[in-house]
Amino acid sequence: MTSVHCAIAFCCTLFVCHDIQAQVSRNQSIANPSLRQELLERVKQDQAIRNELINKGIEHPDQSVLARMKAIDASNTERMRAIVREYGWPGPGLVGRDGSEAAFLLVQHANLAFQKDMLPLVEQAYKKHELSGQDYALLLDRVLVGEGKPQRYGTQAKPIEEWSGRQPVLEPIEDQENVDKRRKEIGLPPLSEYRELLRQMYFPQDKREP
Repeated sequence: MTSVHCAIAFCCTLFVCHDIQAQVSRNQSIANPSLRQELLERVKQDQAIRNELINKGIEHPDQSVLARMKAIDASNTERMRAIVREYGWPGPGLVGRDGSEAAFLLVQHANLAFQKDMLPLVEQAYKKHELSGQDYALLLDRVLVGEGKPQRYGTQAKPIEEWSGRQPVLEPIEDQENVDKRRKEIGLPPLSEYRELLRQMYFPQDKREP
């Protein structure tokens, strides 16, 4: 996985509106509020470094920022590994809805081996309505692309240097003719909208152009 692919994971996650259908109350008691706070702080750091990367120009990534991003991702992966070892998947009952989403984002930015380990847990959380179908689609596609296989939902774009100008180029998709149907079923926008969201995330200055 290239460094720029790491940033792709960032923007894909941000674009997805998490419409989780879980019936768990937002005001439920949280078993481990301190762990929730830690996860939120780690995501804050995760997002800050990726914002810095984009703001400095994603077409020519700052290598020092990339190095710091990799170090942050590695630290977060090891911490998530320890959390899952102790608690299993950190669901809403343990860390709240936002804490569980934060945990997912850290997994999304982990290495392929850990993502593969987490995929069954994320799928189970999705089936229990503790994570969104969109979350599951993102991680499934990440793993498939990492293994050199076609993705299912079209959430993963190629590195910036392989884009057509500023137009996103997606990784290969299985049965692409029906991908928008699959995306709709799991709560994702059509590919045409998604590509535009990707472009705007990577090149925010374009939104300000008349």
